[in-house]
Amino acid sequence: MKTSIVIVTYNSERFVDKLIKSIYEFNKTSDYEIIIVDNNSADSTLKKAQRYSRKFKVLENKANLGFAKGCNIGAKAAEGKYILFLNPDAQWRRGSLENLISVFDKDEQVGVVGGKILTKEGKEEKSVGKFLGTFEIFLMSLGLDELLGIRYSPNKLSEVDFVSGGFMMVKRELFEKFLGFDENFFMYVEDMDFCFRIKRNGYKVYFCPDVAIIHEGQGSSNRSFAIKNIHKGLIYFHKKHGNVFSYLFTAAMLWSKSLALVMQSRIRNNKKYLFI
Repeated sequence: MKTSIVIVTYNSERFVDKLIKSIYEFNKTSDYEIIIVDNNSADSTLKKAQRYSRKFKVLENKANLGFAKGCNIGAKAAEGKYILFLNPDAQWRRGSLENLISVFDKDEQVGVVGGKILTKEGKEEKSVGKFLGTFEIFLMSLGLDELLGIRYSPNKLSEVDFVSGGFMMVKRELFEKFLGFDENFFMYVEDMDFCFRIKRNGYKVYFCPDVAIIHEGQGSSNRSFAIKNIHKGLIYFHKKHGNVFSYLFTAAMLWSKSLALVMQSRIRNNKKYLFI
């Protein structure tokens, strides 16, 4: 088995069929298995996934364990030389597994390869990120992080700091060596942390634009959830890898940012009620 595709689902009934069909369409000659890890979905996600269970593995969690832990559970069941972590709300749109694997073949020190992520309108999402120091965190707290291009999407094969965990291929041997994703990250920032750890030990992370997926996204209703978990993840990242100053500075900046966003949301809601 060459590749294990691990998909962690949670209330993903709208996306499962489209994702699986797109994987089949663009990887007809590839050697791979699919592993679905369901995080106790309340909708029909698990039922839909189980329709495919004769063709691949379906693992059921009794609670929502988060993205990082779900990925680790899937990785333990993987048999492939490579593991591709793929968001459930994605659709394969260009290239194949072989395009990603070919990057590993160029250099034995390559440990992670990511691909391009597009919106459903076909626009490029920022699939690549830079490690965030205190200066970048400061700009982020002011909403000015776009000035530094902290998130971006190259148009050629490039060595980068980290790629999105929603479309990330990693050598299984390496994933096991570094004990997978840190499960203290419930969702978000686990990708940055893993890439940081392997790069610190001499491995490389690459971005391959020849392969692309469409990311439908879960909608704006989850924006506050995402921001909260990104901020928590970045604070933990600096606690884990930084010094006391970077940890306290990051915590102060991002909790202030979170509080400001909460206040803005309440003000907007109050204005709505005023005009009802």
